[in-house]
Amino acid sequence: MSGSPLDLDAYLPRLGFAAPPPPTLQTLRALQQRHTEAFPFETIATLLGAPVPIDLPALQRKLLHEGRGGYCFELNSLFLALLQRLGFQARALTARVVMGRSDDAPPARSHMLVEVVLDEAAHLVDVGFGGMVPTGPLRLDDPRPQRTPHEDYRVVERDGGLAVDARVLDAWRPLYVFDRQAQAPIDLEVANWYVSTHPASAFAGQLRVARTGPGERRTLQGGRLSHHRLGQPSTSRLLPDADAVIAALRDVFGLRVPDDAALRDAIGARLAADAAAEAA
Repeated sequence: MSGSPLDLDAYLPRLGFAAPPPPTLQTLRALQQRHTEAFPFETIATLLGAPVPIDLPALQRKLLHEGRGGYCFELNSLFLALLQRLGFQARALTARVVMGRSDDAPPARSHMLVEVVLDEAAHLVDVGFGGMVPTGPLRLDDPRPQRTPHEDYRVVERDGGLAVDARVLDAWRPLYVFDRQAQAPIDLEVANWYVSTHPASAFAGQLRVARTGPGERRTLQGGRLSHHRLGQPSTSRLLPDADAVIAALRDVFGLRVPDDAALRDAIGARLAADAAAEAA
């Protein structure tokens, strides 16, 4: 990725930089926090059943020029290209998501993250984990709680690998497990194809959106819009129809979304399915 034509003139200003910053830990922290604020996590493509390409030209077109966000394989792939271009020693890893699971069967490697080595210390960097995305780099050799601009996280050894947990309401919540095996581009292509197309994927036909802000997180799942603020009770409300959802995509999450019948129909179908599931 480091030799690809990355549009820094479009990318860096979105992250608050007028010129390429040095590859330091301070820079990495600023880039990760600002990236989760500037580029929303969103699954509009999988809601519509549309392809999700992760080649660099497609990522730049969607994220930098079309006013859209993406999910982990999109957000972290573009971020990895940026880190490598800035001179960071960075590579792609994949993880198995365990958040919300109650069985012991190993899930697929359906999440992409990034490892960055600085001064011989390895850090986990992730800008694509939806509503619980870590907003700061996490050292891989320190099992103690680590502060980020939002929740505390920890990276601990578990079941022969590494696990990432987040502290939510004074309890540790498992997010995903991974190892440090570097992933080739074809590995990411295969995993992305599964996530975007397989009927068992958690994103197929779903609408999930998330964006961070100073001391806050906003999420949208189907038609439920939630606002989470540090140290305060969360609020949530159910949006009444597809028009209200589209308005939230634009006004709350800052997404430039098409005003067409296909999106409105897909959102309407999702809301109807969610309502039927709740009533059952």
